[in-house]
Amino acid sequence: MRSGFQVWTGERARLAMWGAVALIGGLAGAVYATNYSLWINGRNGNGTPGNHADFTYWGPASTAAGVNKKSVNWDGFNRISDQNYRIRDALDCYCTGSNWCYIAAHSAGNLQIGYALSLYGGSARYKKTPSPNANGSCSNSDGTTQTGWNIKWVDVAAGAAGGSELANLGSWAVSDPLTSDLKTATARAMYDHNQTRAKWFYMYAGSNGSVQSGLLPGQDDQAVAYHSAGGVSGSGGGAYCNPSDWFCNDLTLGTAANEGGTPKWAYHSVKFRDDAEALNHYTNGSWGGVVSKVRADMAANAN
Repeated sequence: MRSGFQVWTGERARLAMWGAVALIGGLAGAVYATNYSLWINGRNGNGTPGNHADFTYWGPASTAAGVNKKSVNWDGFNRISDQNYRIRDALDCYCTGSNWCYIAAHSAGNLQIGYALSLYGGSARYKKTPSPNANGSCSNSDGTTQTGWNIKWVDVAAGAAGGSELANLGSWAVSDPLTSDLKTATARAMYDHNQTRAKWFYMYAGSNGSVQSGLLPGQDDQAVAYHSAGGVSGSGGGAYCNPSDWFCNDLTLGTAANEGGTPKWAYHSVKFRDDAEALNHYTNGSWGGVVSKVRADMAANAN
């Protein structure tokens, strides 16, 4: 003993040295969880598919929109089933292994995340290293798999999972394959909307309608009606409104059944209802319309 310290020599010193090296090596090789915010565009997506840094569809990339935000660009033109691989690629990249995701979706992006979770959310997914190639896919990290994806919750602005009467009536370009999927009967039958793999969908519904609002039942944002944006269940769209409108049933906040008794899909909750009729469907290249409410929520709570 010397001044309260023991002098280590020989084998004990070597063991202590290798123990310290192993500890430092273990710390250097440790895998730390990272959270990501994935943004899934809707119809007429004008970002570059596979480029998760391209926020052209939404607005300035410098705008706060959740931790480690990524833009899950798909073409917004072809059918959901044809383009859904891009959503699954992004979910595999950022939402497997030790990493977790917050999801934000707009319009037909609601169909994309709903389709992915319902049809593929119970499948084996390879854990990935979150460094995508130019096509938006990532390489396997350790060769192991997990069931589904690590998702905290899903925010949906102007959700089109219930379809739009504008697609039914041919008000959108009929040469657009996606329009076929956006017909109300088709969208509602595309997958089991109640099967979200227990992930909560928080719905944000705008109601700043326009001259074509007469083609949409109840309150609408110029493209989708409350029955879709509010996650109302059933095989067809009904008329739902703000409480100030006496001529149709209210779209209720939260998970409660709507006025008239029709429930929302399982794990769907109306977080925002546009009682002021101030917000429309469109981002206008500046995180605008009802997307502004989702962006604010992601910036505040996706961390």
